[in-house]
Amino acid sequence: MKIGVILAALVGLAVAIWLVFNIGLAAVSNAIAAVGFDGFGLLCLLALATFVVLGAAWFVLMPGAPFWSFVWGRIVRDAAGEVLPFSQLGGILIGVRALILRGIVAPSAFASSVVDVTTEMMAQIVFILIGIALFAAHSGSELPAATISGIVFVLAGSVAFIVLQRRGLVLAERLAERFLPTVARQTREFHIAVKDIYDHPSRLAASSAIHLIGWIASAIGTWLTIRLIGGHIEVADAIAIESILCALRSAAVFVPGALGVQEAGYALMLPLFGLPPEMGLAVSLLKRGREIAIGVPVLLMWQGLEGRRVLAAPEI
Repeated sequence: MKIGVILAALVGLAVAIWLVFNIGLAAVSNAIAAVGFDGFGLLCLLALATFVVLGAAWFVLMPGAPFWSFVWGRIVRDAAGEVLPFSQLGGILIGVRALILRGIVAPSAFASSVVDVTTEMMAQIVFILIGIALFAAHSGSELPAATISGIVFVLAGSVAFIVLQRRGLVLAERLAERFLPTVARQTREFHIAVKDIYDHPSRLAASSAIHLIGWIASAIGTWLTIRLIGGHIEVADAIAIESILCALRSAAVFVPGALGVQEAGYALMLPLFGLPPEMGLAVSLLKRGREIAIGVPVLLMWQGLEGRRVLAAPEI
């Protein structure tokens, strides 16, 4: 793991701890306790249902493959990105690995994952724009500079992904053929797999639309969490909050789990909608608790599959 990622995680963790103690540990703890085990279980079930939606967005890019393989791959991707000390990019690679273990050939797994990330980013832009409109309608104030930076980052990232897939891979293939002939075949297969997906624009549109549903589902999860704690907020307000937090997390893409960024974002955003900052911290911590409750068993299962694959491999 790179030292920069470790330092970013440590700084983020320090910020999160400082926020909890500065706002009030007792107030945050009471807000979390108000949810109860039944409420926490409900949040976990909603998260699992959202993973089915996200898996469907990945699946439509390769409709001939098993549907539940993509749901599993998406759960592993998010579990690794949120629970393990990796950036979101590391989670994406582990998600691809999980898909390969389910029998999807490597070039197709990588290609579909790259395009899936792109369609998710495009849906994210629409989600953020919807949130900006709802936020402006609610408060009439301007967005913070950090949020604007997040939006620009997402837009630039989406454009870069598309350019690399449609243009950059041709150059990569030619260089591989010249200097790395043993790798060239896999490079060509990856390029062909990406091109095949882009040759079906209806798949791209369907994936983006389903991802937008997934983003809205995440906002409904935030709304439900706030209601379980005892706060009163409209779903439209939750969409505004979650979309802006989404932009902030995108701006902090290299911070593992957006540690500190997420906590500060919720603590700053909820007071704009008439809710106390300790409720914002409680929402963030409950979200992390839900990620751990789902992510740890998933990663253990994934490691079990990896271990079984190693043991089943023939000795050389």
